Amino acid sequence: MSDNFSRAQIVRKPAVRSTGGIVAAQHRRAAEVGARVLARGGNAVDAAIATSFALGVLEPWMSGPGGGGAMVVRMAGEDRVSVVDFAMRAPAALDPADYPLDGGLSTGLFPWPTVVEDRNARGATAIAVPGLVDGMGVARDAFGSMDWAELLAPAIGLAREGLLVDWYAALMIASATRELDRDPVAREVFLRDGYPAMSAWTATVEERCDLAVMGETLARLARRGPRDFYEGEIGREIVADARAAGGCLSRDDLAAYRARIVEPLAIAHAGGTVHATPELTAGPTLHRVLGLLGEDGPRGAAPDAATYVAYAAALRVAYEERLATMGDAEGARGLRGCTTHFAVVDRDGNMAAVTQTLLSIFGSKTMLPATGLLMNNGLFWFDPEPGRPNSLGPGKRCLQNICPVLAERGDGSWFALGASGGRKILPAVAQLTSFMTDFAMDLETAFHAPRIDASGGDTVIADTTLPDDVHVALAARFPHLRARRTVYPFAFACPSGVERDSDGRNAGCTEIMSPWGDAVAEDGG
Repeated sequence: MSDNFSRAQIVRKPAVRSTGGIVAAQHRRAAEVGARVLARGGNAVDAAIATSFALGVLEPWMSGPGGGGAMVVRMAGEDRVSVVDFAMRAPAALDPADYPLDGGLSTGLFPWPTVVEDRNARGATAIAVPGLVDGMGVARDAFGSMDWAELLAPAIGLAREGLLVDWYAALMIASATRELDRDPVAREVFLRDGYPAMSAWTATVEERCDLAVMGETLARLARRGPRDFYEGEIGREIVADARAAGGCLSRDDLAAYRARIVEPLAIAHAGGTVHATPELTAGPTLHRVLGLLGEDGPRGAAPDAATYVAYAAALRVAYEERLATMGDAEGARGLRGCTTHFAVVDRDGNMAAVTQTLLSIFGSKTMLPATGLLMNNGLFWFDPEPGRPNSLGPGKRCLQNICPVLAERGDGSWFALGASGGRKILPAVAQLTSFMTDFAMDLETAFHAPRIDASGGDTVIADTTLPDDVHVALAARFPHLRARRTVYPFAFACPSGVERDSDGRNAGCTEIMSPWGDAVAEDGG
């Protein structure tokens, strides 16, 4: 693939190292929020909750209270790993007949057949029941140590400050301008006369998007607790606005929602154990990929051409099986089951890996007037064609691409990682896991190593910086495309992770091309 970029430029992002806790997140200020919680004596889960809500303000197009996800938690003193599942699900009143196909094929995140008026992808008709707020409440009650209101306070302050629009924020807004312009509240917040909010090249005055309404909603949530989002005034406002905009979300949907604590998948690999999210996530597909690679993993001192061919072959098989077989076939009867990722380790070795999402960038592109919340488009996770395992249906749980993991290596060290990037998440997590287990890379080395993407299509996309013999070997087996690791668009997923060695020293790193992502230590070290 041709491009215009320098071939001499080298980008590096050194890992942050500390004996204290570290937060690695896609936004530096959110990581700072979590690090301050650790410095005040909070544990990894306290820091994760504060970071979660801060991210919902600082990059509202990626995640927030209107979305869902999962948290994988390790409580070191109890020697256990748990998963907090706060996945989204379809409203009970959803009627698949309201989503007729129009004969096209989506060019968005998923190559589904397109639906009339994009009703499954955009607008209030795309909203699934959100789970993030209850998930954070359940995590705090089970594993946290600090007061709920104290953990939401930083996000409230950030919302009242307003969203600072730098060049990267302007780029994100510009990528969705047409859709945002269709929603009156989103238009008012993110656009200026129909154009993206942005500062001039020589501006000396900051441009900000007004998130005061969201800030007030978070303040009410802090005072009243997480269940107000589902059973109280906030929930009533969400439902009223969503239904007024044409959605079928109901008060019963919110009142019935409960996040769950479930057992992780425990995957034996390379002398250690990878703990992944189970059920309707990419965790089972990761299990399949690592199984295809073999419990002992690839061989050699470093990944070579044969390694990358093995990665591509395993990913293609696992994705084909995933897309053909996975879905909530039991629907409301209760099977167990754009995006941001962050990871936390505290001074005691407790860890949390959290992936949370609205699904598409800006979710449904619907911002509710009474609460100032951007809502998810979780219904886009469902295959709009009927008769398939993951077809649209009332009350069904969404088949998510998220894949946060915690892993213990054979030497007693641990790492926590995950990524954003839709279907690109799994290939990134699988390769990073292999780099750090099969090839004993540390976090910094693994995050700088080039990767491939084989996430469901025929073509294997390979980082241009891979050696020529890797490209030749891949091209001999698969349709093959070279792509550069850039800021936008991401040809590969955007990971964040933390690591704790067997001597109790911690490290954190984020995607080297993410202009906002950073790892921040509680002690500034």
